[in-house]
Amino acid sequence: MFKKILIANRGEIALRVIRTCKEIGVKTVAVYSTADSESLHVRFADEAVCIGPPSSSESYLKMSAILAAAEITNADAIHPGYGFLAENAKFSKLCEEHGIKFIGATAEMISQMGDKASARATMKAAGVPTIPGSEGILETFEEAESLADEMGYPVMLKATAGGGGKGMRAVWKKEKLRDLWDSARQEAGAAFGNEDMYLEKLIEEPRHIEIQVIGDSFGKACHLSERDCSIQRRHQKLTEEAPSPFMTPQLRKKMGEAAVMAAEYISYEGAGTIEFLVDKHKNFYFMEMNTRIQVEHPITEQVIDYDLIYEQIKVAAGIPISGKNYFPKLHSIECRINAEDPFNDFRPSPGKITTLHIPGGHGVRVDSHVYAGYSIPPNYDSMIAKLITTAQTREEAISKMRRALNEFVIEGIKTTIPFHRQLMEHPDYIAGNYTTKFMEDFEIQPVEEDE
Repeated sequence: MFKKILIANRGEIALRVIRTCKEIGVKTVAVYSTADSESLHVRFADEAVCIGPPSSSESYLKMSAILAAAEITNADAIHPGYGFLAENAKFSKLCEEHGIKFIGATAEMISQMGDKASARATMKAAGVPTIPGSEGILETFEEAESLADEMGYPVMLKATAGGGGKGMRAVWKKEKLRDLWDSARQEAGAAFGNEDMYLEKLIEEPRHIEIQVIGDSFGKACHLSERDCSIQRRHQKLTEEAPSPFMTPQLRKKMGEAAVMAAEYISYEGAGTIEFLVDKHKNFYFMEMNTRIQVEHPITEQVIDYDLIYEQIKVAAGIPISGKNYFPKLHSIECRINAEDPFNDFRPSPGKITTLHIPGGHGVRVDSHVYAGYSIPPNYDSMIAKLITTAQTREEAISKMRRALNEFVIEGIKTTIPFHRQLMEHPDYIAGNYTTKFMEDFEIQPVEEDE
């Protein structure tokens, strides 16, 4: 086991890793920018090193500063959390070259699965169902046009280096293809420095269902069942649940087997997620693989009673997994609490939290790094907490979530709590009748200021 782990991240995920490390007797090092000097992850780590100014490029993305912090504190491993450098092949390789264990995928695996066209080809070779589409990067617009005609509309243009919805365009009619091709390439070039595109058949009424996997250094993998992440806005998840209300035991078995097959085909090491689109007929198709821990990992932990961070650390230390697949015993829902104004197009709302009351009670979990008096910097992602409720049934988990949301008080900034309250009362959500298009028709209703 490692003696000391540096957490190359911030906020709630850094605090989450620190907590598990403390429980297993491993020392921790926090890194922080000057904007995060008052964050809880800095206070609770055994050591803390400032790595630069507020800008991510000069702090949390600056590999040399993070590696220097690891070396001066004698950390023997680095946990990257999610975001920032978690899926950066170069950083994974640099850690290896400096004799520091990267608690995550190898550089080769990140490269193989990080490029969407490469990942799709790999999964196809592994026998995992993939969405019909181009075999690789489209060289010309004419190639895209010909393939779209062959598959039939609607189709989806995707940037091969994409993420967060950047460089993605749904094309419903042939007449729109040229304009959308040009705009997607332009957006992808600006966001990723790479204009390469590929084309897929558009899946109608899709659910976004992901399977959590763990792989060890001995080539063995297992799955920890599914999460439904279909409630999204602009391809950003708002709430997730496990298990999916859309799932059947037969579909869960098939998707779990496909995910394990995918992980073992590439000898995947660490925690990862195989993401699928599932159509209304329950056909499922590989979408992408995330080679890191996910924001929504707590709901999986809750329904199978399993510490995913501990498992990541054990696998990185060379400890084999049991190889057992896990299936949900309970139902868990996560609401992402963001510092955003849901009544103003979810505009970011950084600032000082003047009052904070965290909900509690049986089956309520809150992962957060904020406190009363804490100032949320404008430099990073707007998520400030994750509210998770767990119960015997979905109906009970929703009821518990309603109660917890009503207890959750955050003043001084705007948050997404009012949106989540309305979501938990929406008849289609309550019925489990939703797809990735749900938010296109959802209209948040105005509420009185004191609510």
